[in-house]
Amino acid sequence: MAHFAELDDNNNVLRVVVVSNEHEHRGEEYLRDDCGLGGKWIQTSYNHKIRKRFAGQGMSYDPVADVFYPIKPFPSWIKDESNFGWKAPVDKPNDGKRYIWDEPTVSWVEVKQPTE
Repeated sequence: MAHFAELDDNNNVLRVVVVSNEHEHRGEEYLRDDCGLGGKWIQTSYNHKIRKRFAGQGMSYDPVADVFYPIKPFPSWIKDESNFGWKAPVDKPNDGKRYIWDEPTVSWVEVKQPTE
């Protein structure tokens, strides 16, 4: 079985469908013409052999890098082209403490441990 992701005009994944092996070689054409699904389709792979990761609804496709990006966790985060993911615009402190991202302040906030 082959999997194909439908993309909107902004290359966001709308859905992923399964195509039988007999139609895999012409999957995009098969989905548009034979199934009448229209739209823009691109193949994705569970084993990550193509396009870095398996596509899922809400993810985005980068046609230049030919990869699917996971859902952007926060509006301020930027593409990390070294691993095809997202990263905060500010590096997380590396001081052994626990932090969470605070989008309103666009910063890392220390998670305070409860006192006994």
